[in-house]
Amino acid sequence: MMTAARSTDSGLAGPGELDRYPYAEPQVADRVGAPSWEGADPDLGRVGRRAAGSRGRGLHGQLVQQLGQMIVSGDLGADRPLVPEEIGQRFEVSRTVVRESLRVLEAKGLVSARPNVGTRVRPVSDWNLLDPDIIEWRAFGPQRDDQRRELSELRWTIEPLAARLAAGHGREEVQQRLCDMVEIMSHAMAQGDALTYSRADGEFHALLIQTAGNRMLEHLSGIVSAALQVSGGPVTGCDRANETSLAQHARIVDALGTGDGTAAEAAMRQLLTVHPEVERVVPAPREH
Repeated sequence: MMTAARSTDSGLAGPGELDRYPYAEPQVADRVGAPSWEGADPDLGRVGRRAAGSRGRGLHGQLVQQLGQMIVSGDLGADRPLVPEEIGQRFEVSRTVVRESLRVLEAKGLVSARPNVGTRVRPVSDWNLLDPDIIEWRAFGPQRDDQRRELSELRWTIEPLAARLAAGHGREEVQQRLCDMVEIMSHAMAQGDALTYSRADGEFHALLIQTAGNRMLEHLSGIVSAALQVSGGPVTGCDRANETSLAQHARIVDALGTGDGTAAEAAMRQLLTVHPEVERVVPAPREH
């Protein structure tokens, strides 16, 4: 089983350090251009631990997380070689685990494998920036500010349109589920239960997008869910558990119930408006 790497001082991983797995030092001289496995951003450790625990990932998933975080953080820069044998030795995992992990990273656009060239890290322009894992890794890495701003701007583009479209595709069971989410959010806010509030909020927005009747928009619901799980970014109505936020959610549900797409869109724009006390990344709705 993969375990946290030991610190050179105490033999234990220090608080806030990136979870690193034990490895034996290679018996060959370091190659020019070989990856650096040290010095990663400490914040990335929290991502690895949270993701591994909440998603129940095994060795394969842990290695994907570890390498993915290191690539996104810049510890493994573009065009750096990733030698499977070295990865397996350093992280004490089998060739199969390494091979499957690299395939996942390749599917995300983070690495490429070519004959006579090997596996190398790809530039940011090749990454699948809409992949939920990459969204999460960027949000807790050096690119955190850019990622959170971009997510806010993307949501501002997607969700008002989804709300408008959903007003014309409302079904009774969907309407009831959205009402249930608002009730759960209200109860969670009263109890100070931030986790339950966040989960209900995430389901509300994902369900709304899935109800829009647009399959391409539906595929973007995972992006919104990932955005809602990223904390510390620009504060919008969705990020604050208060009566105003709940009222906007309820307005959206009411508009869907009456088939009023204009009202649903307006309520969503108001909900996504960034509060004035923080940097504004999306415009406030104009008063009519």
